[in-house]
Amino acid sequence: MNNERLPNRVGGTTGGLGEFVLGLLMAVSGAYLLTNQVVVQTGFWSYFGFSLAGPLLLLLLIGLGLLFFNGRSLPGWALTLLSLILMLVGVIANLQLYFRPASLFFTLMMLTLLGGGIGLIARSLRPH
Repeated sequence: MNNERLPNRVGGTTGGLGEFVLGLLMAVSGAYLLTNQVVVQTGFWSYFGFSLAGPLLLLLLIGLGLLFFNGRSLPGWALTLLSLILMLVGVIANLQLYFRPASLFFTLMMLTLLGGGIGLIARSLRPH
């Protein structure tokens, strides 16, 4: 019998497809529940109490004005793209992650689902 066509061959081994699917479901649900408890906040760059958001918006406004006047304006494209990139970098660089309060039971359940799911996936890839 040709073992290459059997549906229970996960990762090229004789591991169990059921273990893999169960582990995947557990890991995905645990990761979802864990990331659902995280709150993401952001600020913006500021130096000595002076925020850079205003000057970057001004550069964006000037760049867009130049582009509306002449769509091929190299300084217009440069100002527009540079200000947009710097705004995006400023927001991402100042991300703050907080774990929302959760009960011990819920936290243990999330971590058990995530860790157990990864373990079942790893086990399913080994020959039985």
